Amino acid sequence: MTTSHPAPAPAAPAPQASPVNRLSAAVVNGINRVTETALGPYQTAVVRIGFAATWLLFLLREIPNRQEMYGPNAPWSFDLAQRIVADNHAFTILLWSDGQVWFECVYALAVLSSALLLLGWRTRTMSVLFMVGVLSLQNRSVFMGDGGDNVIHLMAIYLVFTRCGQVWSLDARRARRESALRARGAQVRTDLVGPALWTVLGLALAVASGAGKLDGGFLGGWLTLLWGLWAVHGVWWLVGRRAPRGEPRALLDIVANLAHNAALFVIMAEACLIYATAGWYKIQGTRWQDGTAVYYPLHLNYFSPWPALSDALSSSGVMVMLVTYGTVMAQVAFPFTLFNRRVKNVLLVVMMTEHAVISVVLGLPFFSLAMIAADAVFLPTSFLRRLGDWTARARAALFTRDPDSDADSASATAPDPHGRQTDPDTGSPTEHARVGSTP
Repeated sequence: MTTSHPAPAPAAPAPQASPVNRLSAAVVNGINRVTETALGPYQTAVVRIGFAATWLLFLLREIPNRQEMYGPNAPWSFDLAQRIVADNHAFTILLWSDGQVWFECVYALAVLSSALLLLGWRTRTMSVLFMVGVLSLQNRSVFMGDGGDNVIHLMAIYLVFTRCGQVWSLDARRARRESALRARGAQVRTDLVGPALWTVLGLALAVASGAGKLDGGFLGGWLTLLWGLWAVHGVWWLVGRRAPRGEPRALLDIVANLAHNAALFVIMAEACLIYATAGWYKIQGTRWQDGTAVYYPLHLNYFSPWPALSDALSSSGVMVMLVTYGTVMAQVAFPFTLFNRRVKNVLLVVMMTEHAVISVVLGLPFFSLAMIAADAVFLPTSFLRRLGDWTARARAALFTRDPDSDADSASATAPDPHGRQTDPDTGSPTEHARVGSTP
């Protein structure tokens, strides 16, 4: 006689999370991500390289004309510059003295800091010196710049708050080598350059503050900003050496990641704002509606380095119409394309190509380089990683590399075997600090 077993009861359906719980989980995940990770390491690196290279090339090209542009006896005289700076409180160390030696020192500082930031050597310090050089020269002669100089002006300030040396930098290479030595149990040499550089800049800042050259009080102004950056750099180095895995370092990582991600967001918003305002203002102007805004500059000597090419473009009404309306539509649409990755990438290629054409046809290379560098913040990470790999292979084919540098890939910072992030400046492994509840 067979015994019948009752069929098992169907499993109860899993309870679905309520909208409030889903929203709470999304908020927690978002907080964790912006506090534990410096987002966009490749994007900030390419922005750093792009703007440092643009400013460096500009300074090198203008070495024969530097006296007329920024020197003590420039057409925009020292007295006129002092008057306007007294009104707008702009920052420039060129007006600390009207001597020729001081001018040459400041110009050399701007060139050197640009080159070192381009290479990613002591990026935290070089980003501050890069900002000082850019603001000092541009604010000395405010009528010498154009739209590209304005973009460099803003980005130089934003870069100070980013961790732009995580990849594609000498700092990242030094950190990888130190991590490899620690993994093998070898002794790592104590960093003497960082403390020495910090001490020298602190003494220079103290002298400038004592002489009353810096504006601002305890709660604001350049005096507070520069001293604050100097103190933060010192605390960062000290904690990284004394307690690289302790809670103080975790707190510093949280603050640094928040500052980095906020600055990255501002850089992206600035690029969108530039294109949106330019596009909408063009729509309101009749010169962009009838094509004369493109036609006339092609016949100006100042914007015609290749007269035959300018004549060929302006002689075609269809080409002028396509350039005119294509420019306006691309600039207006660009901020909205960020919601669709594929459309954004296509339009990004169009915008970069347009700026490359402008650099050749209108003879504005540095304006175009600045805008391409700003556009690069939207490049996809997969493309930037491939670009880094191609660059590394090309470098390997052109130059003889020592065995110790074979592992130095330009595409990424080698991950720590325990999943920790390596700090480019100290070479110490850092814990990914989390905020809020974690699963």
